[in-house]
Amino acid sequence: MAACTNIAVLVVAARQSTVHAFATFSLVYTVFTVVLGLTVAYVGQALVLEKGDPTSVAGACRSAVAFTAPASAALGLPTAAALWAAGGGGTATALAALALVLPLVLTHETTRYAFSALHRPHHALGADLLRLVVAVPALAVQPHGASAHRLLLVWGLATLPALAAASLLLRRHTRGAGQDPARYLRAGHLGRRFAVEFGVGNAGTQLAIIGLGLVANPLAVGALRGAATLYGPLNVLFNAATGFGPPLLHRAGGDRRAARAACAAGGVLAVAAAAWTAVLVLLPGAYGRALLGDTWSAASRLLPATGSQYAAMALGTCGLLALRVLRPRTTLPIQLVFSLASVGCMLGGYALGGVLGAAWGLCAGSAAKCAASWSRAARVLRAGERAEAGVLTSASAAPGGPREAS
Repeated sequence: MAACTNIAVLVVAARQSTVHAFATFSLVYTVFTVVLGLTVAYVGQALVLEKGDPTSVAGACRSAVAFTAPASAALGLPTAAALWAAGGGGTATALAALALVLPLVLTHETTRYAFSALHRPHHALGADLLRLVVAVPALAVQPHGASAHRLLLVWGLATLPALAAASLLLRRHTRGAGQDPARYLRAGHLGRRFAVEFGVGNAGTQLAIIGLGLVANPLAVGALRGAATLYGPLNVLFNAATGFGPPLLHRAGGDRRAARAACAAGGVLAVAAAAWTAVLVLLPGAYGRALLGDTWSAASRLLPATGSQYAAMALGTCGLLALRVLRPRTTLPIQLVFSLASVGCMLGGYALGGVLGAAWGLCAGSAAKCAASWSRAARVLRAGERAEAGVLTSASAAPGGPREAS
């Protein structure tokens, strides 16, 4: 539902604005997606790993919202004032509008992860549905040729009903729990590691693709982007697994069962990637050109490689998910090393085989990250079992322990 909202917002904004206004809107909206990704990594992904008694989880949810709202306001409001005072129109004014509504949008996003941690995903769905049915009509009634900053203000303010509903539901399910927003500023907070992972995992590959277009053929970027765009539905599933998977795995009944459940989820997502690739390969050319225009002919050649990459990404995403539940501090080195390795594989593949080689290089990088994730998860499981066996042996050998009693 959140993904549908993002798509619908861009479509309606494109219809209601001029070409230049929509270009500005798209640029600022891209800035928002980066800020949103960092917020989700720093607050949301750490929140869904909370486990323990219901009161402590409820307190963590209250703390997350109580941190996000003032922190985003402290970032957004002075930025908006400075940009508006500086003037310049165009992009600066649009960025000021985004900064002004940032606290509303980011706080609403945090409530989604709070409902995930509370095992109340239907409340997150209801709030996102309300946001969709308010934001899209609000944008649609704007006059044609509306400025980018006006559209951004309307989009942000349309979040208010969904935020109010989510806040009321969250308050009802966390009543009586304490809160400690300062926990997100203390040393050792997992969100810091996850934010670095987001920066390396997302920004590294994107910058490499942009660099490929600068030093090589710009058509390579269009083909790779076009092929990746066709796999948007798989990205939605991956984000859902990351955001809503940990609370479910915590209920699996032990580390080994949680790892098996993550592996099964990865297998299902890999099959979904293969099935989606088959659909795209069999898609008639006329429909493909309707989706991507002239880019379809170049992007369609990359479908076997990109489909294989997404199958590997499915298993790798769930491997990292298993590690997040088993030992969350182990994922950062994997992301750092293998994100750089993916960039190297892409550039090496391009040198050997052009655009198709670059696509297979990205696939090889994703496969290597997948193998490293599951190999590390297996080592963590074995180490945990050895430690547990050692504790049991020590207890049996202790005076009055199980051996003497028997």
